[in-house]
Amino acid sequence: MTQSPDASADAVVGKAKAKHAASFVVDPIARALLKAHISPDAVTIFGTLGAVVAALWCYPTGHLVAGTIIVSVFALSDMLDGSMARQSGRQSAWGAFLDSLLDRITDAAIFAGLTIWFLGSGNEPILGYAALYCLAAGQVISYARARAEGLGLQASGGIAERTERLVVVMVATGFSGLGVPFIQAIGLWVLVIATTITVIQRMVMVRRQVVDGQ
Repeated sequence: MTQSPDASADAVVGKAKAKHAASFVVDPIARALLKAHISPDAVTIFGTLGAVVAALWCYPTGHLVAGTIIVSVFALSDMLDGSMARQSGRQSAWGAFLDSLLDRITDAAIFAGLTIWFLGSGNEPILGYAALYCLAAGQVISYARARAEGLGLQASGGIAERTERLVVVMVATGFSGLGVPFIQAIGLWVLVIATTITVIQRMVMVRRQVVDGQ
């Protein structure tokens, strides 16, 4: 269930390249916000509020494309606040904690909005339960890492980290809103499987560290 070293290395390199490419767009915006005396924490909070409101209003009312676009735009704040903190030299434990906490709220709102839609007007109860499962599994993945680190262990990685989960659900939901509903079903079931595997991967990772340390 664990990833091979080569696969993990490739994933890290891929993410690093993506962040480097995004920095060409994000960094100038971050500098402009800093010049306007806007703090990284303010951007974090504003982005979270916008994403949560969009997810809990657009998705339950069936505005899947609009919801996906708006949530994606507000999700950019997750890159903006980090860039602002680095450029201003204001990186802190509090900022890292706040960012991580609000990320969990945003994730929950996205899957909660989809759950409400599918169990209600969307008339797809099975997909509603799948979305609800993804919501819970995503929180468990995050908790596993936090709890392990609290015990002095490591529980990061896995095939479905936050970025992967958001990309899959956003793309699938957007296509569903454009009239390709089977993409949404495929995306959610892929996430059900991938999040389950990721939880198991982190359990195995912690177990091995405990056994090796005995």
